[in-house]
Amino acid sequence: MLHVTCDLGPVRAITASVVATPEGCEAEFRLDGHVPSIILPPPATPARRDNLWQTTCFEIFWQPLGGSAYREFNLSPSGQWAAYDFDSFREGMRDAPVEAIAIACAQDDAGLILKASIAADLPDPAQVALNAIVEHADGSKQYWALAFPPGRPEFHSEANRALIVER
Repeated sequence: MLHVTCDLGPVRAITASVVATPEGCEAEFRLDGHVPSIILPPPATPARRDNLWQTTCFEIFWQPLGGSAYREFNLSPSGQWAAYDFDSFREGMRDAPVEAIAIACAQDDAGLILKASIAADLPDPAQVALNAIVEHADGSKQYWALAFPPGRPEFHSEANRALIVER
């Protein structure tokens, strides 16, 4: 869903899915809309990089069911990525150990598909959030998630983790 404070703009919908694998997880994000009207980071060498969320980016938050610690993945259409562990809500942030992340992104004027394969130790069952940040050409941003807590968009809130994933 699009956060209530955001205008629809050039994006009509974002859908996402994730499945746990023996190695970690695989995810797919689909953006439907007028892609030339949004900011996409240029293709880059796949590598860990901070601050990807400052422009168009897709995110996965993975929290063991009943736990307070969680992992955040930022997946950029550029092919770059980030992974962070937190002890609790926005506390104890540090780089998360990841064996590998592979991102494939395809786009045309009407949409974009990002597929990610993540090899990392991910506990299950887990509460999972699938989020997107979309930057428009004018610099404004849209925030998409499975659910939002009341108030401003807050992807770190447990209220966003509306999906239960098991192997």
